[in-house]
Amino acid sequence: MRRLAIFTVLTLTLALGRVGTSLAVAAEDLGMPPAGQYPIIFNDRTVYAKPDVLKENRVLAALVKDGHIYVPLRSMFEEMGATVTVSPDGKTITAIKSGVNVSVTLDKPEVVVNGETRPLDVPPMLYEGVVLVPVRVLSEALGAYVQWVGSKEVVVVRYIPPPPPLAPPPTLAPTAAPTLAPLPPVPVLAPTAAPTERAAPGFVQAAITVGAQNFNEFSAGQFCYSWVVNGAYAFGGSSGSEFALKVDYRHDSYVTSSNLTDALGNQYTHFATIDGGMAYTPVFLAQQSTLDARAEFQVASPRIYVGAGYLYASTNYGYPHLSGFGGGIEKLPELRAGLSFYGSAFYYPSATGNYTVSNPLSSNFGTVYNQRYGILKYDIGIALAARHLPVYLYGGYGGDRYYADHAAPIGQIHDGPYVGLGVKL
Repeated sequence: MRRLAIFTVLTLTLALGRVGTSLAVAAEDLGMPPAGQYPIIFNDRTVYAKPDVLKENRVLAALVKDGHIYVPLRSMFEEMGATVTVSPDGKTITAIKSGVNVSVTLDKPEVVVNGETRPLDVPPMLYEGVVLVPVRVLSEALGAYVQWVGSKEVVVVRYIPPPPPLAPPPTLAPTAAPTLAPLPPVPVLAPTAAPTERAAPGFVQAAITVGAQNFNEFSAGQFCYSWVVNGAYAFGGSSGSEFALKVDYRHDSYVTSSNLTDALGNQYTHFATIDGGMAYTPVFLAQQSTLDARAEFQVASPRIYVGAGYLYASTNYGYPHLSGFGGGIEKLPELRAGLSFYGSAFYYPSATGNYTVSNPLSSNFGTVYNQRYGILKYDIGIALAARHLPVYLYGGYGGDRYYADHAAPIGQIHDGPYVGLGVKL
C-alpha cells in the first residue's frame, strides 16, 4: 500500500549565528529501498543517476548502509564553498568556511565544530577511497538541509550560503546602524534512517542446462540434457537467520556412446561392468538423478552456512540405488533488488548400494556387490531480482562428480552451465 511520508533528516541554523530557512519536501514513499549507492540532488541543479566522477575528482553520491545515510565529505563541503584539508596520517579531515572550523576522524563517532565536540550516531568511514560522513555533519557544520526522498530514490541536499555583510551606512551623520532582533531558533528534528529492503526468506527455482556433458562407463562426453529443481527456506526470513533447509534435485539424460555397429546397422555401447569385466549393450537413452536434503547452520553473513545432508541417487539401467550422508558449505542468495550471488559444495563420502549379478550365463551369477562412490555436488551462480516482483532470473554452473570407490567401474561427471527462473517466498 502506497503511503505518504516526509523523511526530514536534519535542519540546523546557518554557521556564525545566521538564520537558516527550514525547508520541507513532501515525498511519496513507494517502498523500502535497499542498501547501496543513490544519487544526490544539490540545490535542484545537479542530478546523477549513478556515482559519476566530475571535474576535480568530485563524487556526488549517497550511500545507504545499516539504516544510515552517508554523503561524501569533500565533495559536499567544496560544493558549499569550504576548504578541505587532510591530516598527514589521512584519518582526520578538516573543513574551513567563513570562520567555521569542522573536523571529523575516520571510525570516530563525533564531529568537532569550532572546538566543540558533538556525538554522531555512526562514525565517518572510508568507502572506495572516498571519506563518507553521516548526514548530520552537513547540518551540524554548515546548516545544510538533507532529506531522503523515497519516491525518487534520491538524497536531496539544500544549502543557502550566509548573505554577504551589509555595506556600512553613510558617514554623513554619526547615526548608529540599526540592530535587528534575533529570530527564534529553528527546532532540530531527529534524523530518520533510510529504510532497507528485507531479504527473501525462501525460494523455489528450476533451471535447464545449456551444453552439459556426461562422462561414465557408458558415455565418453556425450551431450547431456539436464534439469534442476531446488528450494530453500531460512528461518526468520532475514540475512540473520541462524538455520536453513535446502532440497536439491538433478536429473540427467543422455544417449550412450556408440562403439560398435553390426552388419544390420545396430549400434552397441562397450562398457566396463561392476564385476570387473567388459560387455556390450545396444545404445540406449540413459537416465540418472540425485536428490539430497540439507539442514544448515549460519556461520557468516550474508547467508553463509555449513550443514549436513542426505543423498539418494538412482538410474534407469539396473544399477543399484545409492544413498549416504555428507556435509558441506552453502551461500544462499539474498534476493534483494539487483544481483545476488550464491554457491554450494556438498560431499557424500560413502554413497552405497548393493548389486546382484542376475545373468545366469555369468560366472559371477548370484554374487552380491556392494557398490560405493564418493559423490560431490557443486553449484555457483548469480540471481537477478526486482524489488516488487516475486519472479527472478538466475544462472550459473553446476553438476555432480562420482569418485569410484568399491565395485564401481569408473568415475562419473555430469555438469554444465544452466539458466532458470525462481519465485521468492
